[in-house]
Order: sequence, then C-alpha cells, then structure tokens
Amino acid sequence: MSKKLLGVLLGAGALVTAFPFIWMVSTSFKPLGESRTYPPTVVPSRFSLESYIRLFRDLDFGTYLLNTVAVVVINVIGLLLMTMAGYGFAKFRFRWRGIMFGLVLATMMIPAQVTMIPTYLILNSVGLTNTLPGIALPALVSAFQIFLFRQFMTTIPDDLLDSARIDGAGEMRVFTSIVLPISRPILAVQAVLTFIAGWNSFLWPLIIANDQEKYTLAVGLALLNRQLSVNPPLQMAGASLMVVPIIIVFVIFQRHIVRGFTMSGMK
Repeated sequence: MSKKLLGVLLGAGALVTAFPFIWMVSTSFKPLGESRTYPPTVVPSRFSLESYIRLFRDLDFGTYLLNTVAVVVINVIGLLLMTMAGYGFAKFRFRWRGIMFGLVLATMMIPAQVTMIPTYLILNSVGLTNTLPGIALPALVSAFQIFLFRQFMTTIPDDLLDSARIDGAGEMRVFTSIVLPISRPILAVQAVLTFIAGWNSFLWPLIIANDQEKYTLAVGLALLNRQLSVNPPLQMAGASLMVVPIIIVFVIFQRHIVRGFTMSGMK
C-alpha cells in the first residue's frame, strides 16, 4: 500500500472519528430554530453565542466552572506528593519498603465504590462535606500514579544522584534540580491524567455536595439535561465546555506525553 493511499485512509478515519466532536461544537453555535431543521446542517448559517451566554448568565455554569478548576488545582498539588512518593520508593532503601509498596499496590484492587461510605463518614466527622476540599481530597493521591512515578524513576542513574550529593546538594535540591527535570515526560502524562480525572469528576461531587453551588461541571451538565426540555444548542454548549479544555490540555502536553510513553519502554 502506497504512503499516499495510507494517508488518505488514515485521514478519512480521523475525520469519521472526529465528526461527533465537530457536530457537538457546531451545534453549540446554532440558533435553537436551526438546530431543529431537517435535513440538519453541519456548519451553522449564523453563528450564535446565545447558548454560552445563557449557560453562564442563567444556569450558574460560571460557578460550576470555578469549582471544577479549584478541584483540579488541588489534585495538581497531590501530583507533587505522588512524585515524592514515587521517588522515595524508587531511590531510597528503608525498612519494609517492599511491604509498604505492596500495600500501596494492594489498594488498587479495592473498587472506589467500596470506599465511598467510609470516606464520606471520615470527611463528615471533620466537617468537610459540602466543601471543595472534601470533593478533591479523596483523589489527592492515587496508587496507580505512584506506581508509574516509581517505575519511571528507577531508570534514573544512581550515579547521577550520588554525584550531586557529593557536590554538596541536599536531598530537596537533588529532587527539584535533577529528578523533576528528568521526570518531565512522566509528569506531563500524569498531569493530563490528573486533569481529566478532576475535570470529569461526577459521582463523588454528587454524593458529597448538598448545595448546588458546590457542583462541578459534570454534575451541572447532568442537572442541565434534567432541568430543560430538548434544547440541542444549550446541551451541546455545556458538553463543549466539558470536552474542549481536555483537548487543549492534551495538545499542549502532546510532545511530552509521547516522549513519556517512549521512555517508559526503555531499559
């Protein structure tokens, strides 16, 4: 098969795959009347921001957006903690290190639904229900991400770290000046995974938040679909707010993500 034919086939496949996304964004800019016409049109005859304006003016999506950003920011702080944990398991020798790492991995076998009630009771006992920290804290640390950091950091040469220590660098200086820059590819992968998890959080915010002002975008979008009659532009505008930022973040970190996956396979 020639490269040109392969390129055409791949381009056609990419267009078919991307068509639902294109339709979603296009419909969000259509007036309500045009979205109900038959046969439907892909490109709106007149672009309208009415749906987006209504989301933020009448339906509190500005509050949902700020809440979601706050949850993502808290989760990003947890990313630094998981980096430190992965570095500790990879490069330090201490008693019961294998047992402790095994316990961390064992938590991956526990479904999140099993821990929801105990987690809720703990947060309720310290007064964190119906708060943004209460929404974000259960996802602050992930055993899977600690595992990925640990696996990546085992590839960092010990001689490089030892030479920095010989030159007088403390452990924090070694971590911030050597380990973190080398770990940039895996940090990019983990940042995208953390962002997606926080941005799409639905079930836990729905459980922990009693006040509608503490809802995230995912909960607000589900609430939007129940509150209104069929309004395709408004619903597609809400869905676009959920999807487009994830695509933007992926495009920004794409180079580092590909490098991270490539380096993960090196010995």
